[in-house]
Amino acid sequence: MTRVDFYLLKDSSASTRLELACKLAEKASARSQQVFVYSTERHVLQELDERLWDFRPASFVAHQLLPENHISSLADNDPVLLSSSEPGNKCQLLINLDKTVPPFFSRFERTLEIVNKEPDIEESGRVRYRFYQERGYPLTHHNL
Repeated sequence: MTRVDFYLLKDSSASTRLELACKLAEKASARSQQVFVYSTERHVLQELDERLWDFRPASFVAHQLLPENHISSLADNDPVLLSSSEPGNKCQLLINLDKTVPPFFSRFERTLEIVNKEPDIEESGRVRYRFYQERGYPLTHHNL
């Protein structure tokens, strides 16, 4: 069963939310885990794509921003894939930056939800939390 981790940020900055996504992707890829970052908001993925190049001076996270409507495949072999579409290949970790629960989240060993104090993100985070809780998924909280 997929384990779901909620990372709760104390501020409302979109920048802080993306910074944490970069750190989580870096940590997972350093552990040789395949990471799939999902959002239906293309601008979020594009900004994350830019940040992953240089969010930390001595670091680079190999990643690929997949084209819209592109279902990932084994040819997409970067450790971190950014997509607004459904994954086609097996990844261990899903970082969900969308406001909804992705219909494919249960294919992953872990799903990471990053919630900040921005009203829309916070409210949609509560809805997603209830969704997972009502279905019995193991939930973990990380207050940052």
